[in-house]
Amino acid sequence: MNKLEFDYLKQTLYERSGLIVTPDKGYLIESRLMPIARRRGVENVEKLIEQIRKTRDEAVLAQIVDAMTTNETLFFRDSWPFERLRSSLLPEIMTMTKTSRRVRIWSAACSSGQEPYSLAMTIAEMGAALAGWQVEIVSTDISDAMLARAEAGRYSVFEVSRGLPEPMLHRYFEPDGDGWRVKQRIRDMVTFRRYNLLDDPVANGLGPFDIIFCRNVLIYFDEDTRRRVFSGLARVLRPWGYLCLGGAETVVGISTAFRILAGERGLFGLAQEHGPDDADIRLRAG
Repeated sequence: MNKLEFDYLKQTLYERSGLIVTPDKGYLIESRLMPIARRRGVENVEKLIEQIRKTRDEAVLAQIVDAMTTNETLFFRDSWPFERLRSSLLPEIMTMTKTSRRVRIWSAACSSGQEPYSLAMTIAEMGAALAGWQVEIVSTDISDAMLARAEAGRYSVFEVSRGLPEPMLHRYFEPDGDGWRVKQRIRDMVTFRRYNLLDDPVANGLGPFDIIFCRNVLIYFDEDTRRRVFSGLARVLRPWGYLCLGGAETVVGISTAFRILAGERGLFGLAQEHGPDDADIRLRAG
């Protein structure tokens, strides 16, 4: 790909998704965008980008961003966040929200849905401890294709074999053709919607939340973009809330909106001077 087309693709991806591509990602670009080129009857990816650079076709630009976004995920990834959610995070949050008996969790960049369904199964496993409580799981992603997959809740045998304990497979899934589908009662616990992490969550009607899972996506962003995302997350996290990042991600040296929690890795609290913009006092105090 010549420099003109590469620079256009690089800038487009960065502006629309925060994704950074470098010249050494040529194979990745070719493998992910060639199917779009074929569908449009274009001979190669360079010609595809040249065409889009001239036409600014929004539908195709969305397909390009979608194709280039990394969607690697699995059930109960890293396991510890879900163990912590059950053992201490939810009980602590419940003491703060005992008036409203309502807990809100955000699964940001949810990809094909394994994370929010892992959260839903974790909550279902708590059984009577949550009787009378309303636990909402809001899941967002930039990709319409991934959101459609997630909402359908259908997974291959390979996908359910990655991280999902067998007892949970039989408890919360049902056979579906040559794969499995999440049972309706678990699907009903999750709401899916499209959202770009570069946007303002308040302006998009998100929040407030007690727990935000934003895991293994910020590693693909540069520092300025991470700072921008952290600023948005801080605006919709309640004062007592938790931000859960991936094991290789941190707020240190990037954002002052969050504080380090002693003895915790990947888990952060909100700095005192920050908080959600939500004006509903009952939600904030309940």
